[in-house]
Amino acid sequence: MNRRQLLLLAPALALVACGKRTPSATTSALKSGARVLALGDSLTVGYGAAPEQAWPSVLGQLTGWQVDNEGVNGDTSAGALQRLEPLLAANSYDAVLVGIGGNDMLRGVSQKSTRDNVAAIVRAALAHTPYVGLIATPAPEPLRASVGSLSDAGFYEEVAKAEKALLIAQVYSSVLSDATLRSDRIHANAQGYAAVAQQLADKLKAAGWR
Repeated sequence: MNRRQLLLLAPALALVACGKRTPSATTSALKSGARVLALGDSLTVGYGAAPEQAWPSVLGQLTGWQVDNEGVNGDTSAGALQRLEPLLAANSYDAVLVGIGGNDMLRGVSQKSTRDNVAAIVRAALAHTPYVGLIATPAPEPLRASVGSLSDAGFYEEVAKAEKALLIAQVYSSVLSDATLRSDRIHANAQGYAAVAQQLADKLKAAGWR
């Protein structure tokens, strides 16, 4: 094949390559009424506010999705991983949002164990649906919290990149850095959870989910 033939063939090859995108690269919007699993800990439960003020409930109102709140107070990445399989087996979800790991860090669980568990959760969710978002949790740093500059633990970005999931960064960190949006030092209040939901809605729209 000569150079001219290769040049003519290149656009067609590019089109074929685009058509072979992996499901995780999709940007198709979820339909109104889509069922979304919110898997997490007390920040997903909405600890510090009324149940209807938890961010999954507010996110459902903002998007028109049915967001199932499967947060458990005090849950760890190991606990969430154990809970996920029966949830996925019993239900059909269009998307999964994962926000877990804060309690691991507070309890001194090794970062490798937490990272491995979170990665396993993301892989299991991606086997169920291509729409998987990983919500990063801030590292528990009291000094940074006191001056309003919390930042996400670094392993969330590593996991999202390795597993090709959507990283949802600086949502919990930004809200929990603002004392007016907290009910205590590690949980949001009603206004804080509303802010979490709005940021999630905006970021998911930017990612093509809405």
